[in-house]
Amino acid sequence: MALRIPKAELPLEVRENMVKQLGAVPENVEVTWHSPKVAQDNLEFGGKVGAWDAADASLKSFAHMAVAALVGCGWCLDVGYFQAQNAKLDLTKASQVPRWRGSEVFTPLERDVLEYAEAMTSTPPTVTDAMYASLLDRLGPPAMVELTTFIAYVNLATRVNVANGVESQGFSDACEIPLAARPGGSGAASTA
Repeated sequence: MALRIPKAELPLEVRENMVKQLGAVPENVEVTWHSPKVAQDNLEFGGKVGAWDAADASLKSFAHMAVAALVGCGWCLDVGYFQAQNAKLDLTKASQVPRWRGSEVFTPLERDVLEYAEAMTSTPPTVTDAMYASLLDRLGPPAMVELTTFIAYVNLATRVNVANGVESQGFSDACEIPLAARPGGSGAASTA
């Protein structure tokens, strides 16, 4: 798949900041820059979402990757691995998220968060009272609200990327872990 809309020209300062932060300009920013207000608001809100700290960073990272794998956002998995490495999260676990159901590396809580992320992402959502109550009991209200809102936000981001044709950009190359495909070939893109 190719980008469905050409990249827009970013202001030099924005371009330089992106390169400084990530080593490259994210194509999803270049695509959304056709509407600078949308792009800037999305970057600002994404920054605020990334700064939330009531829920464990690993749980949110794995939830993001689970959403990306289910939706099929190779770019999100790619940058998710890159961010997991920079945050010093468990890269072995990160590499297994797209096939978490068959992997033995996750704790029961992590598995429940991955299941919850997928349940929120399904159309229609398949979140159950029992699933929610179990996580709420273990995480507490602030972390549960944060995790739920975080998963909703990454659903927005992953779906925008997929609809715009944004694919893996190779950010994960620095991690030395491959982008994993979901069992059966559905979902996430193959290696960068």
